[in-house]
Amino acid sequence: YLATEEKYLAERVLIPPVPVLTRTALAVAVLSLAALASAQAAPQIHDVIIRHGMLYDGSGRAPVAGDLAIDGDSIAAIGDLSAARGKREVDARGRAVAPGFINMLSWAVESLIIDGRSQSDIRQGVTLEVFGEGNSMGPLSEAMKKEAVESQTDFKYPITWTTLDDALRMLEKKGVATNVASFIGATTVRIHELGYADRPPSAAELARMQELVRGAMRDGALGVGSSLIYAPAFYAKTDELIALNKAAGEYGGMYISHMRSEGNSVFDAVNELITIGRAAHVPAEIYHLKLAGKDNWWKLDSVIAMVQRANASGVRVTADMYTYIAGSTALAASFPPWVHEGGFDSLMARLKRPEIRARVKQEMTSNSSQWEGLYHLAGGADGVLLIELRTDSLKPLTGKTLAQVAAMRGTSAEETAMDLVIQDGSGVGAVYFIIDERNVKREAALSWVSFGSDEASLAPEGVFLLSSNHPRAFGNFARFLAMYVRDEKVVPLAEAVRRLSALPAANLKLRRRGSLKPGDYADIVIFDPTAIQDHATFAKPQVYATGVSDVFVNGVQVLKDGEHTGALPGRVVRGPGWTGWSTP
Repeated sequence: YLATEEKYLAERVLIPPVPVLTRTALAVAVLSLAALASAQAAPQIHDVIIRHGMLYDGSGRAPVAGDLAIDGDSIAAIGDLSAARGKREVDARGRAVAPGFINMLSWAVESLIIDGRSQSDIRQGVTLEVFGEGNSMGPLSEAMKKEAVESQTDFKYPITWTTLDDALRMLEKKGVATNVASFIGATTVRIHELGYADRPPSAAELARMQELVRGAMRDGALGVGSSLIYAPAFYAKTDELIALNKAAGEYGGMYISHMRSEGNSVFDAVNELITIGRAAHVPAEIYHLKLAGKDNWWKLDSVIAMVQRANASGVRVTADMYTYIAGSTALAASFPPWVHEGGFDSLMARLKRPEIRARVKQEMTSNSSQWEGLYHLAGGADGVLLIELRTDSLKPLTGKTLAQVAAMRGTSAEETAMDLVIQDGSGVGAVYFIIDERNVKREAALSWVSFGSDEASLAPEGVFLLSSNHPRAFGNFARFLAMYVRDEKVVPLAEAVRRLSALPAANLKLRRRGSLKPGDYADIVIFDPTAIQDHATFAKPQVYATGVSDVFVNGVQVLKDGEHTGALPGRVVRGPGWTGWSTP
């Protein structure tokens, strides 16, 4: 029959002859089809499958219900994975599954050296700590290493590194739960070449500073970070900062700055940031966007308009923020910049001279536009809370306002501040109440603003209990999702996730981070949007946030059912200029 049919088709339809199937060939074909069907029926096995979650991919689009598979350190598949199996499976039913959150302004360097678990941030879903607000872990001279060790407070550790790359590799080798990345600090580079002198660099010094920036960029730094209210950064002029950023721009870096003013001269400060970005051809970001001091709160609308105009003109400008009405820095930062010249030892010597003390006292209480008078902007001593002293006899003052301590001592608040710095032999950690809650809410709604804690990542145990902290260390990210997203509905959840993940990843030009898609690194947070909550307060700041159940970093589960697993899979995350991109 087959032979006849073949002849007929060849004659009538003009197609090639169909081969005759023998019984053996037919049997082989049947067996092959059966084997294929069997292979298709066998489930694909993944290392981890997260089931039944609401997947927020970081794009800002509405979530979709589905599963997510992890193989090794990466996301392997997303969608309906009911036919697949995981060696381990996580039921995320009723919870959000999102890219890990990026802490755009982290001071977790020392806390990670002491305790790599990064407890307070991991429990909020943070998977990447970004360092470098003016000061970075390198490059360090021998004199800088010695000074850094001598200035240590409760955290004691040796400094065995020299470059920024050395330091980041040290953290990775030691073991940290979160990924780490860093800007190179403009202050660090300046001290490396000029020390604490109040003068511009020579041409040769500036060239060496630029080479330090280029070296760090090749090692994977993200760009240049500055903190211009503090000495000696305050001494740097705009052209110096442009030169450093031009060097970073050669490698795709960005500029990020604690601007020269967030208060009386904020418009000039924003203009300077935009000028640096435009002249150096780099994107620019404002650290912890805020308006400091009640007399300046009205200026936020104008600052927003300035940023929007810059973006419209082709200069990319973004910002980050924390979700509180107080900032935190050293009590010594409330002294005018000139008194800091020469470094901390020079400051201490000056503060012991009556004529200097009288001048400092007068300037602390003045409403200056020449420098950032934090004491005045906080409304005086009642708006300054002491949180970190290293001397045992002074530690009982932790948690008291400067006004309370001054009353206890019977001295003026300004004299008390100077005395505390001298007696403690440190800058003394302090919280300054300088921000309007209405402005915090307004900033939280801005599409170009990401988030940073401006704090360490701590645990309410051990050496961390020797000092206090700003509650943002334990609550910044959870507070955003609880207060401003869920409760006050300032931002939809999908958009909030974008601004915690994909937005900062794009600003930093990170590869394979900040979104949920196959091939990206598996930095993943699972949380309950209805239950996530911060609990840390200014009165009791060392309380973990709740509502984040599971966190994966590079595919490894670091948080499971709300508890730390002890895993330390964090890696150094490199910027766009890293020369290692070209290696296998």
